[in-house]
Amino acid sequence: MAENNVMKKQMILYFIFAACMILLNYIIQKINELAISPFICSVFGGNDFIQALYCSTSLVNMPELIGSIVAVGITYVIKFFLDKYLVFKKTSLKIKETSQEFFKYFGFAILTTIENIGLQFILTNLFNAPIELSIIVALSIGYVTKFFLDRKYVFINDY
Repeated sequence: MAENNVMKKQMILYFIFAACMILLNYIIQKINELAISPFICSVFGGNDFIQALYCSTSLVNMPELIGSIVAVGITYVIKFFLDKYLVFKKTSLKIKETSQEFFKYFGFAILTTIENIGLQFILTNLFNAPIELSIIVALSIGYVTKFFLDRKYVFINDY
């Protein structure tokens, strides 16, 4: 029974932090779109390297792509530490242990992202589900999968 209560508390915190990271990701991307990108492109856009790497929108919207990558990176690192210390109550500050946990966490993030994209594709294209429903279902399944993988293989505790 105590095990169930611990897991429920962990799941609640895990999903609250996930929702917070989705919001933070959105905020970072909006700041990039509305302030950072226009500033960089107006001040440094004359530089061919900056133009090609950051300001170009000819093939791919580079400001959006770079903003997305930065937002995912920032929220990923923050979520890792929230999960480690607040959700799963790990106390170790050892670099080696934290590095191993971080790489496992990252590996499972890649796997669950593939799961998420695959489920979203299947729901939208094979079952003709609306994209919003597909996103919600795929993200929900992905977060549940990631929670259990993190709990069992990344932040291992004696529950």
